[in-house]
Amino acid sequence: MTVLIVDAANVVGSVPDGWWRDRRGAAERLRDRLAERDPAGGGEIEGIGAIEEIVLVVEGAARGVESVPGVRVDSAPGSGDDRIVELAASFAERGCVVVTADRELRERVRAYGAECVGPRTVRPAA
Repeated sequence: MTVLIVDAANVVGSVPDGWWRDRRGAAERLRDRLAERDPAGGGEIEGIGAIEEIVLVVEGAARGVESVPGVRVDSAPGSGDDRIVELAASFAERGCVVVTADRELRERVRAYGAECVGPRTVRPAA
């Protein structure tokens, strides 16, 4: 069992589907797709396995998106990347997987033992 930390801005931005017109709505749609993999319901993600908790980190215009059963939304007070690093550090004992394509962020969270996967793991290309 592991914690999945999702970089909402990076995942949403990985598919040019007009997300920039409604950043909050795009983050809510991602949250809802992730909720379908509700850890409480035994949700698994291919290549990762059983997920104990899903944390969706939002920033900027997406701040304030509400949590739903199965997905805890964390509104970063500043940089989303900095908040993801803080979370990875806090989950270092339990283990976590960070979903992002951001190379610099990947390096930062790996320093705390986090594994990294790309956006397509949770959001297939359109």
